[in-house]
Amino acid sequence: MTIASRRLKASYSMRYLLIDNSNTRTKLSFGSRDSIESWHEVIPTVELSEQRLNQALNGQLYDAVMLCSVVPQKAELMERYFSQSPFHNLCHTSKLGIAINYPHPQQIGADRLANAVGVNALYQTPAIVIDFGTAVTFDAVGADATYLGGVIAPGLASMTQNLAKRTALLPQIELSEPKHAIGKSTTEAMLAGAVYGYRGLIKEIISKLSDEMQCTPTVVATGGDAALIAKGLPEINHVSPTLTLEGIRIAATLQF
Repeated sequence: MTIASRRLKASYSMRYLLIDNSNTRTKLSFGSRDSIESWHEVIPTVELSEQRLNQALNGQLYDAVMLCSVVPQKAELMERYFSQSPFHNLCHTSKLGIAINYPHPQQIGADRLANAVGVNALYQTPAIVIDFGTAVTFDAVGADATYLGGVIAPGLASMTQNLAKRTALLPQIELSEPKHAIGKSTTEAMLAGAVYGYRGLIKEIISKLSDEMQCTPTVVATGGDAALIAKGLPEINHVSPTLTLEGIRIAATLQF
């Protein structure tokens, strides 16, 4: 490559299609070397198909596709769909800008790696990322930008929904801040148990991880229930709704 062509490439900002394919929802957005665009689309993962992708993208142009998937069947569908474009499915062998200290790195969920990439690039390390999804994951990143591992616990919505399904007199509830610690109805009692109990779980896991890391890490929360749970936890320093997509974007700038 000539000096002129290198300069041209450096001055050209590629447009990446960023896809966060989780168990529940698939988020699509566009991003560049510097930021994520405001456009986004969300498709229930169970409904993800070539037709839904056609509808969502609606002929928009992009230079490369960066996928972060924890659903292998849907990843295969998208690899076929985007076969005519530069395409990469994020994994432990991708260019991530971080090291990995983990016995079997192929077992690390792609979303957990994307979160680690995002927190390393956008926040101060050492850090812990808490991702509130179908499961809630905690991922530790060392001061030397090394992914260390973490914790997986049941997601808050999964816990409350399972309780309602398995207990005849308990209803499904919409998660919100409890009005009282002493519930004055079944719903209030369930909310108190869910939110206050979950904050206790989060607090304890942060404490144990911090002890093992031998530091006071930056704690960043993302995912569906992050804002609700973080509201009562001073241990959580930042709530970043787009952290996973930011990690995918940063990985794309390294990969392509």
